[in-house]
Amino acid sequence: MSPVQTPDPSSGPTPEAAGGGQGQWLKLVLEAGPLLVFFLTNAWFGLITGTAAFVVATAVSLVASRVLMGRVPVMPLVGGVFVMVFGGLTVLLDDDLFIKIKPTIVNLLFSAILVAGLLSGRHFLKLVFDGAFHLTERGWRLLTVRWSLFFVVLAVLNEVVWRTFSSDTWVAFKVFGILPLTLLFSVAQVPLLMRHRVDEAKEAGAETA
Repeated sequence: MSPVQTPDPSSGPTPEAAGGGQGQWLKLVLEAGPLLVFFLTNAWFGLITGTAAFVVATAVSLVASRVLMGRVPVMPLVGGVFVMVFGGLTVLLDDDLFIKIKPTIVNLLFSAILVAGLLSGRHFLKLVFDGAFHLTERGWRLLTVRWSLFFVVLAVLNEVVWRTFSSDTWVAFKVFGILPLTLLFSVAQVPLLMRHRVDEAKEAGAETA
């Protein structure tokens, strides 16, 4: 699950925000659609068939994102590749372990990438948000730390749920738990974004000075 963008009012429209809020709604639908397919197919036909449908729906979503939005956001692309790899292993080997541990691995990978960028002085979240925000250096650091910790929390939650509860409960959590948690966490970052926002014109002037 990728961070949900709340466009900076002072910045120009990004490809995903073009046309008002329609771009954000389209992005949400493209991310949530495969999860809904996964949930319904699992409920009707079981986890292995549900995983196969999830793989196909994810591929369709990535193609639709490229066609409708002109690009595929970085994190959905990475997540989609992992869905295809781990989902494919689940179907081929008839073993649901692979699809269950996929969120753990992906979230830990995202967290590790953010931390590595932070240690090397690079803020990879800038690539994720694609110009939607213009923050101070401290703002990017704080936001990176928060998202990296949040990804670890999601990984831990996934491990607890799939190891403790039934497969159906895990699927329900994946579909109706992770997305709302991510949305709530994203909204909770708005005060930080407002405190550390940099005026785009001033930022451009500083870069050309």
